[in-house]
Amino acid sequence: MVAAVRVHKAGGPEVLTFEDVDLPAPGPGQIRIKQGAIGINYIDTYFRQGAYPPPNGYPFIAGNEGSGDVVAVGSGVTDIKVGDRVAAVAPLGGYAAERILPADRAVKVPSNISHEQAAGMMLKGMTAQYLLRRTFKVEKGQTILIHAAAGGVGLILCQWAKHLGATVIGTVGSKDKADLARQNGADHTILYKDEDFAAKVKDITGGKLCDVVYDGVGKTTFPGSLDCIRPLGMFVSYGSASGQIDAFNINILQFKGSLFATRPTLNHYAAKREDLVAIAKDLFDVVGSGAVKIGVSNKYALKDARKAHEDLEGRKTTGSLILTP
Repeated sequence: MVAAVRVHKAGGPEVLTFEDVDLPAPGPGQIRIKQGAIGINYIDTYFRQGAYPPPNGYPFIAGNEGSGDVVAVGSGVTDIKVGDRVAAVAPLGGYAAERILPADRAVKVPSNISHEQAAGMMLKGMTAQYLLRRTFKVEKGQTILIHAAAGGVGLILCQWAKHLGATVIGTVGSKDKADLARQNGADHTILYKDEDFAAKVKDITGGKLCDVVYDGVGKTTFPGSLDCIRPLGMFVSYGSASGQIDAFNINILQFKGSLFATRPTLNHYAAKREDLVAIAKDLFDVVGSGAVKIGVSNKYALKDARKAHEDLEGRKTTGSLILTP
């Protein structure tokens, strides 16, 4: 039996139930890890609420990110052994002291990266990697807009984009978050609750606007984001913390400047094993170099997952959040 947080029905944070569950031995192609730290991500709330249906129905163990030590290996696994330090973004089952993982979804964690860092950055950091290096390849001299710049992905995006030589504009919800975003590479911050962010972007850029907008907020920042993008620029929607973007007439992209718009996910960018390993290596390298720092701002005991979700959805958190078994 291992301690875990399960969801028996869709609902608010109160449906997160701390209990003991049976955990089988790893099957063919699987590994079992004892988790050192577990990542908390906004997508966890979508599964809990029922916005994303759990693939195998109810009950399910919440969460999909963690880092730990391999304690057992199933048949057919050759490149991972007992004792290895690994991290993964994998199917549901993350909020548990131990878990089973598909071996081909786990990556080895370098010795200079802690379990807490790895658990706090795998989903967010690999998301930042593909957004900045593949969805729209940010280059020196470009200007980019990052919504929710003080959030978990936002802080990584700010640091990494600044490292790449971009001018970084970030929207935030408070002065404290503005300070945090600037400390992490944002050249300009906009308090989106108090200011017209599109007008402010136009002012900051002298009317040239941005090459790309990275938007993890969704409903409340659309379609205003399109007014921040230069002709032939790109709108990248990677999350919907404020709600889903409603269907819109695609002709709006023509009138706003022949814009590109995309809604990418890590699942597709890292579907192939070699792509997953490459994304993780790039992330580990940039964090290991010190160019991007992973600050775990909030730690919660596994049994306090409900409180973690309440704080996350209440916009009371910044940066990366983790659970400790």
